[in-house]
Amino acid sequence: ASGRARELSLQAGFAPAACETTLSNGGIIDFGRMWSRSLNTDKETGLVSRSLLLSIGCDGPTHFALRMHDNRKGSATGGIDETAYGLGVDDSRNKIGRYFLYFDPFDLRADALPQVYRTDSTTGGVAWSSSSAYPIPIGSSSLLGFTALPGSNAGPTAIQNLSGQISVRAVLSPMNSLDLRTEVLLDGSGTIEIIYL
Repeated sequence: ASGRARELSLQAGFAPAACETTLSNGGIIDFGRMWSRSLNTDKETGLVSRSLLLSIGCDGPTHFALRMHDNRKGSATGGIDETAYGLGVDDSRNKIGRYFLYFDPFDLRADALPQVYRTDSTTGGVAWSSSSAYPIPIGSSSLLGFTALPGSNAGPTAIQNLSGQISVRAVLSPMNSLDLRTEVLLDGSGTIEIIYL
């Protein structure tokens, strides 16, 4: 009896370790009720910054970066800035203001690393800035990553767990540019995306 050879072909695709992001208070920042007379009439008003606890947990050590998406695109005041996100519009479609989401490496912890440094890429991860401990607002067209090494251009370190405080800084439009006949509601909304590298 003669046998016939059969070629065996094995194929597999390996996805990166999945990471999950959580924010304290369901990711909601409530500035409460403010009276227009306590805010600036003819210039912008900066609100006291508020903090959220960010936690990122991955199945294993993972090279990742973060990017922000503005769910109120086009409503940010102050010109084009990839780190400014909109607070929505009032009843007359006037822009209410903008906010920034700051990451301060001093407030972050990653695995057993003694210190966390931030590095960013404006080229989609092809090249990375020299890592530093200087705080930075997250952008919508740049990648924000984290490393254990200061002054490194090598990009993010593989991290399994990252956590710490991030701060929200909001700026309101001058009150005389808004329609105050009805209550003005801040309506900022953004999504933090994990980019696997």
